Amino acid sequence: MNNIFKYNFIISLLLLLAVCHLRAAECVVGAAQFDEYISLLQGKRVGITANHTSLVGDKHLVDVLLERGINIVGIYSPEHGFRGAADAGAHIASEIDAATGIPIISLYGKNKKPRQEQLQHIDYMVFDMQDVGLRFFTYLSTLHYVMEACAEQHIPLLILDRPNPNGFYVDGPVLESQHRSFVGMHPIPVVHGMTLGELAQMINGEGWLNNGAQCEVTIIPCKYYTRQSLYRLPIKPSPNLPNMQAVYLYASLCFFEGTAISLGRGTEFPFQVFGHPDFKAVYSFSFTPKAVEGAINPPLKDKLCYGVDLRNYPENDLISNPHIRLEWLLEAYKNFSKKGEFFTNYFTTLWGTARVQKMIEQGASEQQIRNSWKAEVERFLQQREKYLLYE
Repeated sequence: MNNIFKYNFIISLLLLLAVCHLRAAECVVGAAQFDEYISLLQGKRVGITANHTSLVGDKHLVDVLLERGINIVGIYSPEHGFRGAADAGAHIASEIDAATGIPIISLYGKNKKPRQEQLQHIDYMVFDMQDVGLRFFTYLSTLHYVMEACAEQHIPLLILDRPNPNGFYVDGPVLESQHRSFVGMHPIPVVHGMTLGELAQMINGEGWLNNGAQCEVTIIPCKYYTRQSLYRLPIKPSPNLPNMQAVYLYASLCFFEGTAISLGRGTEFPFQVFGHPDFKAVYSFSFTPKAVEGAINPPLKDKLCYGVDLRNYPENDLISNPHIRLEWLLEAYKNFSKKGEFFTNYFTTLWGTARVQKMIEQGASEQQIRNSWKAEVERFLQQREKYLLYE
């Protein structure tokens, strides 16, 4: 049996046991383990890279640390902003947090990497955000730039790790260097199966920071978490991933962002449908993207789209048979009348390779496309082994 398939098969068999395990001992995120790290921050001027997912129970980590006497002097926020309501790709201005009066420095738009003057009053940086385990989810890119800036300014970094809700499988091509971007900065598969803490170790260990710089990192791992754990997010990680169905479908549907097709931005069910006005004769299900919070100008805004509704796609199948499902992409391409207008340049950026589009255009099957990345995923599984923190 191919090692990739063997890996995913074994992971699938262990998922049921993992559910029982989590019921017996619920996962404890790094941020909740105060005794493990609070002494590192006492008496320091602390910066914190955080957003709306940086919760300890029902309280924000910033508020909890302030209550414990930690001197937080700066908040650094990623894509979607500190409160998590901004559009994907939206420019976010720096501001003051109304609840605490602490300055917020936006790490999105032109200022993705903290500048020297934005760090000169920091003794220690904390990083705490909930990732979803996909290469193109930009919280990983923000981590990279924070690590790089901290390395250059000799500021130690504390990473409070959180589980990866898609951590039970690995799939997709490894990013090729010529397609490096903010939605893909590292030579890893689309679905990497690692936490941000583990990836920080890999970024350091593989010398991926600028000029091979090394960031001084301390990681507080999660307790009672394994790679087979089914971790259900307590809060949506971004405006357009509103539930676990969207989180599980994200790896398969995000590629529609690089096509003419809508994946439901501007509806109540983003990343759970796909459609286009061109599909009127093919599908009966319909939706109309509108301007909403988190999607002010969605693709195909105010246009009636016909397509496929995946809101009731069996979650058990997404979990027990985890892989990037190409059938929906191939189906949409087949049914789209203007083939030359189907793909945008962003499609290759998301995949991290040009070969997937080429193979689709040449009529390759799903299995043929999947076979094209088998060997590189095998190599990645071996490469990442020494950086893993969890069973």
